[in-house]
Amino acid sequence: MDHLASFGSDPFDKPPCRGCSSRLLEPYIKCAECGPPPLLLCLQCFTRGFEYKKHQSDHKYEIMTSDFPVLEPGWTAQEEMALLEAVMDCGFGNWQDVAYQMRTRSKEECESHYMKNFINNPLFSSTLLSLRQMEEARTADTAIPFRPSDDPPRPTFDSLLSRDMAGYMPARADFMEEFDNYAEWDLKDIDFVDDDSDILHALKIAVVDIYHSRLKERQRRKKIIRDHGLINLRKFQMLERRYPKEVQDLYDVMRRFARVVGPLEHDKFIESHALEFELRREIKRLQEYRKAGIRSFCSARVYERMKRVREDERRKRTMLCDVLQYIQDGRACQQWLHKQAAIDAGISPAVTSISSSATSRRSAPPLNLTGLPGTDKLNEKEKELCQVVRLVPGAYLEYKQALLNECRRQGGLRLAQARALIKIDVNKTRKIYDFLIKEGYINKA
Repeated sequence: MDHLASFGSDPFDKPPCRGCSSRLLEPYIKCAECGPPPLLLCLQCFTRGFEYKKHQSDHKYEIMTSDFPVLEPGWTAQEEMALLEAVMDCGFGNWQDVAYQMRTRSKEECESHYMKNFINNPLFSSTLLSLRQMEEARTADTAIPFRPSDDPPRPTFDSLLSRDMAGYMPARADFMEEFDNYAEWDLKDIDFVDDDSDILHALKIAVVDIYHSRLKERQRRKKIIRDHGLINLRKFQMLERRYPKEVQDLYDVMRRFARVVGPLEHDKFIESHALEFELRREIKRLQEYRKAGIRSFCSARVYERMKRVREDERRKRTMLCDVLQYIQDGRACQQWLHKQAAIDAGISPAVTSISSSATSRRSAPPLNLTGLPGTDKLNEKEKELCQVVRLVPGAYLEYKQALLNECRRQGGLRLAQARALIKIDVNKTRKIYDFLIKEGYINKA
């Protein structure tokens, strides 16, 4: 008689007893001569000598049971399967719930046995290592592979990093606001009951199918964002700026087709067009050299140097024409002399307006805060600040909260950090920063 068991299968999936049609409980009998399908009998039918068609009571048989040790003496195969099912149901680490579900082992016994035989076992560790290597080899061609980290970034709500990442939460691998975020509302009141008519039942099934299609679309969009590395938008924009302007325009146009192909194919497509642009530009330069009669690299370097000199002379003549146009204006002549001196010194001249109306520009009047949202949340000093810097109350409150959060996180805040956090005019940022320092909302680092 053999002791056999089928691991990884649900006991409820076994066929019932052929004799009495009851659910089989271990140990039970399997005929060694009949089948397939196998003929299984409970102990009661076996002792009565049950016979069915070609099956005879004197056939050879096997005793099917899992009451024998597999990995460790004292732990039967049935307990091993129960432990794995409990860990799968309750989660790794919830040993109190695992022991409660098993009912035959304590919390300490479950934890020590699982860690010894399934985590620290060299046989299982080598198997997991090979599976991990296969997974890494399969995802080697993706644009940005996502791997779990010990401490992923956790940006605070409505912070600058959270806005740059479009509300993505790396610790949960999910977005704060999903695509089609209210898709579940259509299902919250649906309940399947037995007295539903066929039409009503079909209508409810159709609503569930529609909900499944919306979930598939949500997952498809998240997969596109992750595969193409679009979560960190600022980093993605910095990668775009490495291309020339013509290739950047093409990138903007072709971005909508990125969802059709994979990230690697899309990057290859853009890189091929960038290479084509570079080749066309080099061919155009070579044609210009050939047209000028240049046939060596040394002559090409001399030609480029003389070309820059000609462009500088052309710019000087253009500036002279501009000054002669306003020759009666002494201020315009003075500006031209400063520009000429800067050019002769090898310094790029500053672009200034020669219009006399610039000197008579008046400062803008204070901003009227009457009726603007958020005004009631400001005190008198904050209202005065918003009027002077011409900043609406809603934007001021947002900037103030961002600076307070950053100061609380770092224990202090410098002006350079405030300017990097608030992307507005630097003078307005300085006034807001000085005001918050003076009123005691934040402190200097």
